[in-house]
Amino acid sequence: MAPHEHPPVIVGLNLGLALIASSNAPLLLLDKNLVIIAASNSFCRAFQVDSAIVEGCRLSELGGGEWNKPQLESMLHATAAGYTKIEGYEIFLKVQGRADKCLVLDAHKLNYSTEDEVRLVLSVTDITEARIAEQIREDLVREKEILLQELHHRVANSLQIIAGVLMQNARKVQSDESRIHLVDAHQRVMSVAALQKQLAASGKGNVELRPYFAALCQSIGASMIRDHDQLTLEVNADDSVTTADTSVSLGLIVTELVINALKHAFSPKQGGKILVDYHSLGANWTLCVSDNGAGMPSAPTARPGLGTTIVQALARQLGATVSVGDTSPGTKVSVIHTYVPVLVGQVAEQADHAV
Repeated sequence: MAPHEHPPVIVGLNLGLALIASSNAPLLLLDKNLVIIAASNSFCRAFQVDSAIVEGCRLSELGGGEWNKPQLESMLHATAAGYTKIEGYEIFLKVQGRADKCLVLDAHKLNYSTEDEVRLVLSVTDITEARIAEQIREDLVREKEILLQELHHRVANSLQIIAGVLMQNARKVQSDESRIHLVDAHQRVMSVAALQKQLAASGKGNVELRPYFAALCQSIGASMIRDHDQLTLEVNADDSVTTADTSVSLGLIVTELVINALKHAFSPKQGGKILVDYHSLGANWTLCVSDNGAGMPSAPTARPGLGTTIVQALARQLGATVSVGDTSPGTKVSVIHTYVPVLVGQVAEQADHAV
């Protein structure tokens, strides 16, 4: 070694000191006893410590003692011994008279260090603003959920009031035809109220259809079936899950078909069974509502009723078709969604034919 040459360790240490001092990031260079050898100017500015007294100060004594954290000190000693390194360690820094800071720490042992001259680099990232923004988002989501629940309660109360008014008017009117229309409107409002209740209970996000249909049918049956031993309403569904929007349309379809079966499939003293069945395979699914009642009329009416019109409109909205069949005894209404994938080559071929 030439007389004026310095050992590699000394050269590396001097280079490390220069890098620490000039860094734009808050950095500390520590020895094995966690004494500060150097601190970047950005560290001193960020944490309002005097750069003149930082060097030679223990980390735990820095500032007003806010860096005195036994767990951090233990982890830094383990890093100095080569057992581990600190990555993404989060702490809260509480300083008297200043706002608290949320910090992420990273520390590693420098490779050029000898056993006698262990050096650690500790980097500090201030994520206080990010955490505040995250907390604001969480508070907004929580507030939105509370407002949504309040909206659900208000809608449910409004539907109950409307249903009550309809039933009162149905009792007062003299015309049988008007009474039938008012009772029918009452049943629809009650079914929508039941649907809204189930959706509110399911919360946000996707909806499991089996418990959803079961709770919906239980609510409809409770309001429209007088003798549950004589007339039963059952659900047979797989473990399908769908979006909240799709579940609304499916729930309305089930409601209309079940009400229709309860009104027309059975005579007053006749017993029977209504079955709601839903099964899917990928994007293909089938929803069926069947009964073992009187079956389809031999002379169908010239125009479909309101319930039929609603079911057909909802099915079109879902991209599905409606099929009605006589099951002898009874009737089966199927809403079928079939997904047919179109290959890229087929799309190009169809475009060529179109031209």
